Amino acid sequence: MRALVVLGILLIAAGGFVLFHGASYRTNRSVLQVGEFRASVEEERAIPPWVGGAAVVVGVGLVVAGVRRRS
Repeated sequence: MRALVVLGILLIAAGGFVLFHGASYRTNRSVLQVGEFRASVEEERAIPPWVGGAAVVVGVGLVVAGVRRRS
């Protein structure tokens, strides 16, 4: 019960951060390999805003479910 509310609040906070500030992650991609020589590129990719919106919606749902279960 209480865990649902806490998880919901964390999802709302993370989703809000992605929506308003944006977030990104880095990936390494190998572009060339000849023998033991390997060239790679580090790319920074943005997390789409719809992911933040979905996290907020799911978080609100978890908070509502946790509060209803408690009472």
